[in-house]
Amino acid sequence: MEEPEKSVNIPEKKWYVLKAVSGKEKKVKEYIESEVAHSGFQDYVSQVLIPTEKIYQIRNGKKISKERSYYPGYILIEAVLQGEVPHMLKNIPNVIGFLGAERGGSPVPLRANEVKKILGQMDDLAASDEGLNNPFIVGESVKITDGPFTSFTGVIEEVFEEKKKLTVTVKVFGRKTPLELSFFQVEKE
Repeated sequence: MEEPEKSVNIPEKKWYVLKAVSGKEKKVKEYIESEVAHSGFQDYVSQVLIPTEKIYQIRNGKKISKERSYYPGYILIEAVLQGEVPHMLKNIPNVIGFLGAERGGSPVPLRANEVKKILGQMDDLAASDEGLNNPFIVGESVKITDGPFTSFTGVIEEVFEEKKKLTVTVKVFGRKTPLELSFFQVEKE
């Protein structure tokens, strides 16, 4: 095969949105990437993205992070939809179809400003990876969500940004008691 000859005639790639069964986005992405590699469509499909955000939870006293789909049921794909490519994508397990395509019609690409907005949001979500940039202020009232004082409310006395910890004063049996807590053990009231 003459690969260079083939890639010269390929039109500009555009971004499309694939609808998928919600919760199956990662599986669909894996299927697409493996099918693209297997079929030799790398020149036609360049990126498959699932916009995700990190969320943090406290479970059994430990902070855990989970990735959650920012647009459940949708996958972004940068591709040239010609030849067998659209057919291959629509026949991936758990794919419902293209967003914006009328029945029997061709898929509608995203506009450049929509793509910039979505990719910008993805960059913002990745940049706020640790999630919290000092969201707490001294004197603010907070509710404790984890630990032996769960559901108590208190007032922030000190904020230790580098350690992601706070000193919170809580009334226990009528006495003010200072507690050192993690940012992830409290929430704003």
